[in-house]
Amino acid sequence: MNNDLYSFVFRGQIAQTAINDNLRNTQSPRTELGDHIRRRLPLDQIEKNLVEAATNMAFVYTAIAAFENSARKFIAERLLEEYEANWWDDKVSSAIKKQAEKRKADEANNRYHGSRGTSLIYYCQMGDLASIINANEEAFTDYIPSTEWARQIFKSIEMSRNVIMHSGQLSMNDIERVSMNIRDWVTQVGG
Repeated sequence: MNNDLYSFVFRGQIAQTAINDNLRNTQSPRTELGDHIRRRLPLDQIEKNLVEAATNMAFVYTAIAAFENSARKFIAERLLEEYEANWWDDKVSSAIKKQAEKRKADEANNRYHGSRGTSLIYYCQMGDLASIINANEEAFTDYIPSTEWARQIFKSIEMSRNVIMHSGQLSMNDIERVSMNIRDWVTQVGG
């Protein structure tokens, strides 16, 4: 009887290891560039548990960064469609434009370093994106149930974004909240 129990538990552990390996391989796609980046970084010189924790948060960072840039793209496309090429000048508040221009100018002073993007909307924070939607509500009524709904999604995701961007760790509840908010946004407006 003990041998049967031992065999059952051992087979379960082997199966769990295989599942974990398979999940790791499917959730962390390897690319030539990704492999090159990993080889360039001295991760083997840093405590393993810190690297593992950061790697786990990298999945969440990927989702948030993709969400944030897709939201920027969505906003820019909607405003371009509604108000044509001068939408940034005509439909974005002077305070948001000033901050975005300042961030872009600050980055331009360090020409050796990469930048956020070419369009000024990539220099806007999430709260700015919600404000742009709010100020141009009529351009988004076919996609967004209310500007308050959009503002709450951006606010919630931004809280988690800020934790990750400052090397913090999110709880599983926080990760599930990020997931739910991104899923709701994508279901409502597209990805």
